[in-house]
Amino acid sequence: MADFAPQDEAITLEALDRDPFPIYRRLRAEAPVCRVKAASRTFLTKAADTKYVKDTPEIFSSDDPNTPMKRAFGAHTLMRKDGEAHQRERMAMAPAFAPKVILKEWMPQYRKIAEDYVGRLPRGETVDLFPTLSGPYSARGLAVLLGLEEATDDQMQRWSQILIDGAGNFGWRDEPFARTDRANEEMHALFDRLQARHRAAPNSSALSVMLNADDPIPEKQVYANIKIAIGGGINEPRDALNTVLYGLLTNPDQLEEIRRNADWDRAFEEGVRWVAPISVSSRLVTEDTEIRGCLIPKGDTVMTIQASANRDEDLFEDGEVFNVYRETAQHQSFGNGPHFCQGTHVARRMIGQVMLPILFDRFPNMTLPDSDAVIWRGFGFRGPINLPVLLN
Repeated sequence: MADFAPQDEAITLEALDRDPFPIYRRLRAEAPVCRVKAASRTFLTKAADTKYVKDTPEIFSSDDPNTPMKRAFGAHTLMRKDGEAHQRERMAMAPAFAPKVILKEWMPQYRKIAEDYVGRLPRGETVDLFPTLSGPYSARGLAVLLGLEEATDDQMQRWSQILIDGAGNFGWRDEPFARTDRANEEMHALFDRLQARHRAAPNSSALSVMLNADDPIPEKQVYANIKIAIGGGINEPRDALNTVLYGLLTNPDQLEEIRRNADWDRAFEEGVRWVAPISVSSRLVTEDTEIRGCLIPKGDTVMTIQASANRDEDLFEDGEVFNVYRETAQHQSFGNGPHFCQGTHVARRMIGQVMLPILFDRFPNMTLPDSDAVIWRGFGFRGPINLPVLLN
């Protein structure tokens, strides 16, 4: 009979939040299947294993009862469902993410928002792009796509961060949940008010298509779906944009080549590979199984570490390095299997095809005066929390 995976009692949540990559590098080499006591999870750090888990929902269920997400969102969300239940709720929002709708409706609006928000930035000054551009741009675009235009950028960003903090509250502390309770009340009040507008004038936004469906899902799940999109739909493009900008501005030779070839899409893909905005996912083990000769017992919770899989030496040469022109391999930042990220195509276009070209067209000589001043944070969700650039 196989042995249990080794347990690590030294890894702390604080260290994972500060800089998880040296920890992941060590685990890939020494213990790619490892029980991490601080997280109460079995970490999987190799790309083959993270993909296998996501592709095998019959053994590795998204319905993890030990996740803080249900408590934080006040609902059993589609992120924590499998099979038909997951598919029904996912498909309820799908019309808002259809390729034709993205191209014809959302991208023209994203372009207008990008031009407006970039146009407000001052020339010749050092500006932190996190609060002045990447956060507001992601918030406004998402508000339009979801049908929440009445919410301010600040509200959208605040709700998103509170939901993220709650969903990642693996220590089950009271204060993050107290904040999610208040945020849920605010969001529900807004959604209640918006119902009349969307029912009177149906449109392609996610809230509208769910409310006006021929066979609508229950209101509680409509609201949960919108909150899932707020929780993941701001930080992912925001952190991706900040990460790509950091990578380009610290590698001016690559930036020059990208501008010459208009390779903005490649820059986006390398940025999200290098630092996965959504870095980890949990799955409940529904039957005794083995991974790399380690027994994973029924009832255990495994954590797929996309952030580590994306730097796996088996797939990526010098994976720790930002290199837009590396030989490509499939990164896992948007997941795979039934829970593949629904907003992937929106994020790719809004950053790679809209914002990056507009930003560098207006500020062709933008620089990062002090790369050491940039602070990175996050275990579940990761990115720079500031980005002070000189806008020339």
